[in-house]
Amino acid sequence: MTEKRGYLIPIGGAERRVRDPIILRRFVSMCGDRPRIAIIPSASKDVGMGERYRQAFEGFGADEGWILNFNHRSDCGRSDWLEKLGKANGIFFAGGNQSRLSRLLNGTDAADAIRSAYARGTHVAGTSAGASYMSSHMIASGDEGAIPRARMAAMGRGLGLANGLIIDQHFRQRSRLGRLMSTLAYDPAALGLGLDEATAAFIDPDDVLEVVGRGAATIVDGADLEYSWVGKDEGDPLSLVGVRLHVLLDGAKFDLKARRVTLAPEPRRGQTGDTTTKGKRCGHERF
Repeated sequence: MTEKRGYLIPIGGAERRVRDPIILRRFVSMCGDRPRIAIIPSASKDVGMGERYRQAFEGFGADEGWILNFNHRSDCGRSDWLEKLGKANGIFFAGGNQSRLSRLLNGTDAADAIRSAYARGTHVAGTSAGASYMSSHMIASGDEGAIPRARMAAMGRGLGLANGLIIDQHFRQRSRLGRLMSTLAYDPAALGLGLDEATAAFIDPDDVLEVVGRGAATIVDGADLEYSWVGKDEGDPLSLVGVRLHVLLDGAKFDLKARRVTLAPEPRRGQTGDTTTKGKRCGHERF
């Protein structure tokens, strides 16, 4: 029997650790009867971040929270930390700067250990920069705005857990639709996933994504792209014809292989204390 990989859980940032922590609590609950969470706060220079997540996870029922703060590439070969990555049934990347994660981890034993653990069934979650780092081709930085423009996003190499998926975060709050769409002008076969704050995508081993949280997940699908034009100069507007765009709320699902949406029978946003727009629903809610 083939061993199934774990869930991949990119989070759009600003997830709640205290009031209504539905995303982090669900992540911990998935990690077995005695959850052991390896916390990687290396994207940030905030020395207290790892401890804050450790306290939160243990408050949600984790048996242990291990802080693995890879500050130097030499740290990525520590045998005791590699052993913890092998024993963890959940791995969590905190936010910060995704390029810092790439510089520290890519090509190291720690990166190999994380990929191996994920392939064996360990669940991997990441928020903000930790979400972007999951992609093979990672958005390292870019400009704000809804209109895609030439060289609007700078790309880098991510961890490679989400092949064919380009993940962006703080999506609606920082107006990142343009930069995500611009990446598909160069790679139409990829899927773009933009996650609002306090919103996550729980991607199961069969590549079915479920939206969880207070915001939306925006999916940009370039598979049927008919035409694209990229200007000669940086900042020139791009032309894209035939791109499909889905905006999905809590409870909706998206099959990444079939590229098919399944809406929730009723929106679950009321369970989080958020409000929905009154009036007739047409397969989506305004937000």
